[in-house]
Amino acid sequence: MTLQSMTGFARASAELDGSTIVWELKSVNGKTCEVRFRLPNGSERLEQQARLAVQKRFARGNIQASLNVARAAGNTGQPVVNEAFLKDLAGLARRLEEQFGTAPATADGLLALRGVLEVPETTETEEERARFDAAVLAGLETALGELEQARQAEGEALRALLGGHIDTIEALTLKAEADPSREPAAIRARIAEQVALLLDASSALDEARLNQEAAFLATKADIREEIDRLKTHVASGRALLAAGGAIGRKLDFLAQEFNRESNTLCSKSNAATVTAIGLELKAVVDQFREQVQNLE
Repeated sequence: MTLQSMTGFARASAELDGSTIVWELKSVNGKTCEVRFRLPNGSERLEQQARLAVQKRFARGNIQASLNVARAAGNTGQPVVNEAFLKDLAGLARRLEEQFGTAPATADGLLALRGVLEVPETTETEEERARFDAAVLAGLETALGELEQARQAEGEALRALLGGHIDTIEALTLKAEADPSREPAAIRARIAEQVALLLDASSALDEARLNQEAAFLATKADIREEIDRLKTHVASGRALLAAGGAIGRKLDFLAQEFNRESNTLCSKSNAATVTAIGLELKAVVDQFREQVQNLE
């Protein structure tokens, strides 16, 4: 299955009896699938069907859907002027001109004010309304298809990017595993040196107890479990990317697990080289998680 980003844009238009129907869709990141519509007056009846169409295609993302309809000249009524309102506005404009010296009002300026000039729509028959609704919903399906393609194209780019991050995490994990500081001989030499320094500092210290504590610390500092878990998470990440679909939440959880193991590796490290690897791991994991936020 393909991957989808949660960001994208689409625009689709259609013609019906000389009228133009235009849908514009914008999608950004979101925890769930939330849809906000901007519909022209008289089209509110379509919102529920339109919402279901969006949610049928997408699992996550905040989507804004705007519908614009330009009616053909024959589909609109004759302009109606609210003469009483226009008269009041003209009188107000004259008083402002006389009292404050404002510029005189113009006819086109007054007619452009809301409520002065109205162009009523002609009455539609049930058949005409049904044809219009069908055309609007068909246009929405076209726009949704284009949005889906845009999100999929970005999702595939993210698949390659995330796969690269996982490859880097694996390489750093193997580097930590092979670090010379983890060799038993190196660990014994380092602990023996530390015990010798403590014994030289005070002859009253119990050598047997010191050796027990050293053995305990050596066990605690072992990063074998962290390395094994990192390898397991790498395999899980690759499997999720290969499967595709709506895997954003799963990959986000996996990023948290990567981060946890990287932190533990740094805290348990008793060598500067392993600590440096752990810090580099944390940086890559942060990049991985940031990109995962864009996936559906």
